[in-house]
Amino acid sequence: MRLKSFLLLAAVGLPLTGAAPRAQPPAGANDTPVAEFQFARLLYNGVPGCAGGGGWGRGWGGTACTDWPDAEYHFMRGVTRLTRIDGAVVEPGGYGGRQLSLADESIFDYPWLYAAEVGNWVLDNYETEQLREYLLRGGFLMVDDFHGDYQWQGFLESMLRVFPDRPILDIPETDEVLHVLYDLNQRIQIPGLAALSWGQTWEGGEDGKPPHWRGVYDDDGRLIVAINHNMDLGDAWEHADDPRYPEPMTGLAYRFAVNYVIYAITH
Repeated sequence: MRLKSFLLLAAVGLPLTGAAPRAQPPAGANDTPVAEFQFARLLYNGVPGCAGGGGWGRGWGGTACTDWPDAEYHFMRGVTRLTRIDGAVVEPGGYGGRQLSLADESIFDYPWLYAAEVGNWVLDNYETEQLREYLLRGGFLMVDDFHGDYQWQGFLESMLRVFPDRPILDIPETDEVLHVLYDLNQRIQIPGLAALSWGQTWEGGEDGKPPHWRGVYDDDGRLIVAINHNMDLGDAWEHADDPRYPEPMTGLAYRFAVNYVIYAITH
């Protein structure tokens, strides 16, 4: 590990000026382990929470719960193995990570939120205001697993209401988020297992083929929304132990998300 990475990770547990507060369980959530970092999944469209589990890892609760809880389980093991972050252990059948709606004031206790299949989200006025406030106060949102132009437009309808005055930009090669721990110079498409079973790496038609790493930035140039379009990092985590899923793609999905986490809690 490079020296700068070691020093960075050694400092992760220290209070950080301008960063969101350290993740703590809300009052009464005795089943939530106290840790420096929690996997926090964003719920939307009135989903009360994820439960059960179903085809391709989809928990009951619709698209907001896609890949739960196996994605959380494998990803948090990667975070604790690859970094010095004190991450909450996720156990399928037990604690499956935090699940938070934008109506929950405790979102401000979590510096990193993950949202799946955002081509289907529909945020109301309160939720758009709450997400804007969360991001401008130092939070970080990673969105994932949406494909093609139709789902992109579904994502934009709500995102442009959150930030009507902030452009969505391609993340440049020089952005610190791509180098904060791992140097992410390789950008191959990270697909879902279903697509791979069809012998391809994309979903839908031609508009689902080009992978995009895009983002929204604040006034200080800090990345506050990481947008993974035409990709499915959550599936790569979920199937990390499945021999049908290529290890190089899982490894890249881990490295991207670990960089997002490190960036979120240090910037």
